[in-house]
Amino acid sequence: MSKHEKINYLEFPAREMELTKAFFGEVFDWSFVDYGPDYVACTNAGIDIGFFKSDLTALTSSGSVLIVFYSDALEETLAKIEKTKGTITKPIFSFPGGRRFHFSDPNGNEFAVWAELLDSE
Repeated sequence: MSKHEKINYLEFPAREMELTKAFFGEVFDWSFVDYGPDYVACTNAGIDIGFFKSDLTALTSSGSVLIVFYSDALEETLAKIEKTKGTITKPIFSFPGGRRFHFSDPNGNEFAVWAELLDSE
């Protein structure tokens, strides 16, 4: 159910819809519903999202918001991203309370993944 004045949906640019679905389906286990050739909606992402056909990209260097995923197994998530045509743009680094890395999807959009510090770290 939608909540009054709360974030409800996110949309991202995508050059290639089939490549986008393959990448996010494989890495993050998302499901998709096509709405014509220029739009696809996704579920199982934590919040409902969509991708619209565009040659633009979402990058923090151009002022875009950074979407950050959580992972229980940071290195495993990084490996899945590399295997599925994603690009690691900032290798794993530590920050107070955790570790994270940044990546771009096959469309060039920037995202990050973080994990809490393990007791042994």
